[in-house]
Amino acid sequence: MKHHSTRAAGLCGAWLLGLALAATGPALAQTQPQPLSQQQSPLQPHMQPPVTPAPAAAASGSGPATLTPGPVVHRYTLDNGLTVIVRPDRRAPTAVHMLWVRVGSMDEVDGTTGVAHVLEHMMFRGTPAVPAGEFSRRVAALGGRENAFTGRDFTGYYQQIPSNRLEDVMRLEADRFANNRWPDDEFRRELEVVKEERRLRTEDSPRARLFEALNAVAYQAAPYRRPIVGWMSDLEAMTPDDARAFFKRWYVPANAALVVVGDVEPAQVLDLARRTYGQIPPAPVPARKPSEEPPQRGLRQVEVKVPAEQSVVSLAFKVPRLTSLDDNTPANDDALALAVLASVLNGYPGARLDRGLTQGPDRVADSASAGNGLWGRGPQMFMLSGVPAAGKTPEQVLAALRAEVARVARDGVSEAELARIKTQWMASEIYKLDAVFNQANELGRYWISGLPLDFGERLIRRLQAVTPAQVQSVASRYFGDDALTVGILRPVAREAGASPRAAPAAGLRH
Repeated sequence: MKHHSTRAAGLCGAWLLGLALAATGPALAQTQPQPLSQQQSPLQPHMQPPVTPAPAAAASGSGPATLTPGPVVHRYTLDNGLTVIVRPDRRAPTAVHMLWVRVGSMDEVDGTTGVAHVLEHMMFRGTPAVPAGEFSRRVAALGGRENAFTGRDFTGYYQQIPSNRLEDVMRLEADRFANNRWPDDEFRRELEVVKEERRLRTEDSPRARLFEALNAVAYQAAPYRRPIVGWMSDLEAMTPDDARAFFKRWYVPANAALVVVGDVEPAQVLDLARRTYGQIPPAPVPARKPSEEPPQRGLRQVEVKVPAEQSVVSLAFKVPRLTSLDDNTPANDDALALAVLASVLNGYPGARLDRGLTQGPDRVADSASAGNGLWGRGPQMFMLSGVPAAGKTPEQVLAALRAEVARVARDGVSEAELARIKTQWMASEIYKLDAVFNQANELGRYWISGLPLDFGERLIRRLQAVTPAQVQSVASRYFGDDALTVGILRPVAREAGASPRAAPAAGLRH
């Protein structure tokens, strides 16, 4: 199966980056085979921290642990406005080449939801020089593998190849970035693939339908209310010119960044970038009109009734977004403390939600999770979710989830509890360097959000400074009804005579 969807999840490092984008629904779609290196990537939802002992650099001691700076990152800007980011990593003769475009579902307009994702598909459908399907065949012939993904904030394309074939993939990617072309019939065929993906990944998935409905209710003005894959009615009405217009508007050099990590020389990468991407004519980046989410003034709730094995309850609380590590504003300080709170609740096996909800003879849940949307281009939420145990109701799980937060607000957390979490963060910041894909993915996401490229290391230092008092304070201030949207999945019996849809035919791209 060549298309994979995963829920969004982002703090920093392999599991931290996954945590802070919080699982708020199907938030990222990928085209082409998923590489092994991505199976434990930052794109995974609710990623758990490593449980192996921390390296010496992250070991706890009498004072705060220190973090050794990572590999030097080089950043350039081409004459046409394209950003080039290079991090050498010479442990193996491989490289990851990623092209990030600062456009995603949040940049769509009502009536054409899903067009960013549809365009991602169409980028594989050819250029005047490279016919449909040829791009993937050429990358495979180079000994490489590839993928593409669409999120709320971005669209990305990548190839993992032997480092001596970097120029080949740069020429291929620059060509389709500048010259994507396809006939109307090709669009209509690919649109059917996207619609089938929506059926498989959302309409046939009870949990995905719950999270889609939850987002649509929690957000009123913010564009995060729209599903990345698009509403089916919009896909049904989408035209080839909708995708062409979106491509022409947003796929301009000044709205994109090339990220290369691996066995490369920065000066050589810059030279190749100038000879490939640098030949694309400049164009202005369209102005983005703000879509500010109005303050929520009361509890919201949505129920989804579909055939399912188990109930699910999910609580979404509006919380501040981290905008800078340099400004010690109350909102930024609270955003960091909320990230720590998420780890207190769900940051390691046997954390508070595990102990309080899923263990013991009186357990109320089969599983429970927490995640905080720390940073991104749009507003963020703190999520609590749970699956009721046999004989328990969604309302009991909801009450138990809120009780765990209330317990932190009442009794606080200990220094020892935070020390354990912070040591694991240090370990994750070191372990993430093991995969060049993770490094490139992280750098691209920082650029998308306008963050400094050393954001991960700086974030760890800021998180280490969060105190128990700060965690207790945010637990007492951000979890009232006025900022809460509750989503409940209530299973119903399948209609008489109805049966699950047949699996897609072999060879279906997604």
